[in-house]
Amino acid sequence: MENKQGSILIIDDNEELLLALKVFLAPHFLKIVTEKNPNLIPALIKDNFDIILLDMNFSAGINSGNEGFFWMNEILKIDPLACIVFITAYSDVEMAVKAIKEGAADFIQKSWDEKKILSTVLSAYKLRKSKQEIHHLKSKQKHLNENIQQQHHFVHGSSPSILKVIETIKKVSATDANILLLGENGTGKEVVAREIHQHSARKNEIFVKVDLGSVSESLFESELFGHVKGAFTDAKEDRAGRFEIASGGTLFLDEIGNLPLHLQSKLLTVLQNREITRVGSSVTIPIDIRLICATNKDLYHMVEEHSFREDLLYRINTIQIEVPPLRERTEDIENLSEIQK
Repeated sequence: MENKQGSILIIDDNEELLLALKVFLAPHFLKIVTEKNPNLIPALIKDNFDIILLDMNFSAGINSGNEGFFWMNEILKIDPLACIVFITAYSDVEMAVKAIKEGAADFIQKSWDEKKILSTVLSAYKLRKSKQEIHHLKSKQKHLNENIQQQHHFVHGSSPSILKVIETIKKVSATDANILLLGENGTGKEVVAREIHQHSARKNEIFVKVDLGSVSESLFESELFGHVKGAFTDAKEDRAGRFEIASGGTLFLDEIGNLPLHLQSKLLTVLQNREITRVGSSVTIPIDIRLICATNKDLYHMVEEHSFREDLLYRINTIQIEVPPLRERTEDIENLSEIQK
């Protein structure tokens, strides 16, 4: 039997169901609180429960699910990191799926399926821990950002080519458009990416860099999308991937031209659906990132050779910025050397 951990609040107007769930889940959770009256929810959740099991309908004869949606929204106002699992009748499943899209973690049905109930609740608990971990990381990142000179300009120079880059940065930073940075090694593509982030609405959120050229194929999904404990031999604990950590901020994928075709398709699926699934899990996690990619390769030529997906190139290339090499802007050399002193 697993060690007890975490806390759970169960709200349902059926006393028999409340008792059954409490007895069934008692071996797995340190604290279980049950309540019939949803009006007490605001006071109860001040105790920061890890999981909240919430009925979709409380009033007799009403099965619209509106009460469940109302209380879910109230809970999320108080605790944005709350993991809510709806308790539904069979006919409520369609509404429960809608609820997941609007913020719930999952749902269980009142038709008693012990295996399904336990796996769903434990998955929700893992999701709660992940949310807290990411929130902690973002808080640390925000603190670090506040100690950096926000007005510092990373990109320097007075040559026409670099001034064009700086002007483009100013225009695109305010948008959430996907950016593709092209240029030779050493031209400063990462510097440009950080400059865009620093001037965006996401500047107080995290900036996450992934060098795709150094991520092995076998670890690609785990590194980018995360994994759950036991997903593979070395998965000793749950781990958030780079997409999940970067959610709310900027994700910089460097050396994207090095990504093999079969991994390009996985990346494209995530970008299209705006959600990830950790390796070893079936729970989808929505992501909200500003994507910046960079490469020193000719992706258009790679498309012609069928070594880079055209649909992925289209997806990452809303705006393209060419970062010129220093030999094409020799007038900036003296200025850059002064900055380095």
